[in-house]
Amino acid sequence: MQHQVILILDFGSQYTQLITRRLRELGVKTVIERGDLPAREIEALAPIAVVLSGGPASVFEDGAPQVDGAVFSLGVPVLGICYGLHLMARDLGGHVRASSRREYGFAELEVVVEEPVFVGTPRKQPVWMSHGDLVAKVPEGFEVLARTPTTEVAAIFDPKRRFVGLQFHPEVRHTPHGTRMLEQFIALAGARRDWSPSVIRHELVERLSNRLTEGRVICGVSGGVDSSVTAMLLREAVGDRLVPIFVDTGLLRQDEGDAVERSFEEFGLKLDRVDAADRFFSALEGVDDPETKRKIIGREFVEVFETEAARFPDARFLAQGTLYPDVIESSGVRGTAAVIKTHHNVGGLPDRLGLELVEPLRDLFKDEVRRVGEELGLPHEFVWRHPFPGPGLAVRVLGEVTRERVHTLQEADAIVIEEIRSNGLYDDISQALCVLLPVKSVGVMGDSRTYENVLAVRAVTTTDFMTADWYRFPPEILDRIARRVVNEVAGINRVVYDVTSKPPGTIEWE
Repeated sequence: MQHQVILILDFGSQYTQLITRRLRELGVKTVIERGDLPAREIEALAPIAVVLSGGPASVFEDGAPQVDGAVFSLGVPVLGICYGLHLMARDLGGHVRASSRREYGFAELEVVVEEPVFVGTPRKQPVWMSHGDLVAKVPEGFEVLARTPTTEVAAIFDPKRRFVGLQFHPEVRHTPHGTRMLEQFIALAGARRDWSPSVIRHELVERLSNRLTEGRVICGVSGGVDSSVTAMLLREAVGDRLVPIFVDTGLLRQDEGDAVERSFEEFGLKLDRVDAADRFFSALEGVDDPETKRKIIGREFVEVFETEAARFPDARFLAQGTLYPDVIESSGVRGTAAVIKTHHNVGGLPDRLGLELVEPLRDLFKDEVRRVGEELGLPHEFVWRHPFPGPGLAVRVLGEVTRERVHTLQEADAIVIEEIRSNGLYDDISQALCVLLPVKSVGVMGDSRTYENVLAVRAVTTTDFMTADWYRFPPEILDRIARRVVNEVAGINRVVYDVTSKPPGTIEWE
C-alpha cells in the first residue's frame, strides 16, 4: 500500500517527535526531515500536508533556521506551530517581533472563529504556550482564529491556501483539545488515515519475506519489546531460518534469563542462549565510571555475539530493533546534540560479521512497536513492560559492579516490582527502577548498630521519555516497599525515594 505522508520539517523543537506520534496515532504516516530541506526533496516525498515545527530560535536572529519558501507553493495544507507560525507569517508578508511579555506554560485561549481547527472544542480552553516572540502583523489572506490575554494572534488561517498557524503547542497533553485540532488539520488535508498496527504488521512481514529469500537471519534478543517484536516479525517472514541469540550477561533482573527463555518458548521460538555472566563480571572488575562500564559491556557483547554467530556459516542477515527516534538522531535531522550517555546495541556487528543489516522497526516509535506486538499476539504484560537499559543492572549499581552487589540489587528490585504489580500500579508508572548507591549509612537492627548500603527507588510517568515526572506513590506503599527491602535484603539498611523530574535529572542514574 502506498501511504499518504504528512511531512514535518524540524526546527529544533523538543516536541517534534511528539507531533509525529500524535499524527500517526490519528492514522496518518508522518515523517520528520530537517527544517531546511530543499524543495526538490520535499516534492519527492509528495506530502499531502506539511507541518513546520517549533524551535528555540527567533526568526529575525542571525543564523536562525529557515525554510525553503517553495513549501508554500506545493498546493497542500501547511501547519505552522510556534516558530513554524513565525516563519510562515514572516515569509508570507507579515511581521514578527519580540514580545514585551513572554508566555510560557498554561494560557487561556479564546476562540474567535471555529473553522477549521477549533470545531468541536470549547470557546475558552487551556493551551500550552512557549514563546518570547509574536506575530505583530498577519499576512494578507489570513484571519485570526484565536487569542489569549497576552497574545492577540494565537491562531491564524488562510482558507484559500489552507494554511494554519498556531502560537501554542497542540501536540502536548497540556493542551487538552490539541488532538481534536490535529484531527481537523488532517481532515483539511483529506487524509485517508490508513496507518494502523494491522496494516503495519502485514506490510513489514511482506517486505521481510520479499527481501530475506535465502540464508539464515540472526537476531539478537534481550527479552525487551523491540527485539521481541523484531523476532516475531521475522518468524512470520522466514520461519525456521531465524536464529534468535540471547546473550545472558548476568546483569538482568532476578531470574530474568530463565523468564526470557520460557517466554520465547511460549511464543514458539527456541532461543540460542549464551551464559556469559563470568566474562562480563570479570571485564567490569574495578571499573566505576559509567561511560567506561557501557563501553566495556558493548565491547564484550559484540565479541560474545560474534563468536556465537560464527556457528551459523549460512547466515546472511543480522536483525536488530532500531527504532525511528534512533534513525532521526543519527541522521542529522536534529543537528548535533550533547552526548548524555552512550547507547548499548549491536553497532558495528554487521561489518564484523559480513552480514547485511535488517531493521524492520526503523520507521516506528516505541508505542507503535508495542501495538504491533499486541497485533502479533504478544501478551499485554509483556508488550507494555517498563524499559530496561541495554547494559542492565550495571548502570543501576553505582560504583564497581560485582556479582554480590548485582545480587543485592536484584533482590531489592524484585520486591519493588512485586509491590508495584500487586497494588495495581504497574501500568500507571512508565518506568520503575532501583539504584544501589556507592555509600553506606548507619542503622539500627535488633539493638545492634549497622553500617550498610543505601537503595534509591525511582518511578516516573511520561508519554515520550524525553521529559518525565516523578510518580506520587501512596505513602503506605512506599512504607511497605522500604520495610520489606530492609527486612528481606541483606546488606541494605536504608531506602530513599527519588523525587527529581526529567529535566533536570535523567530517568536512569547512570
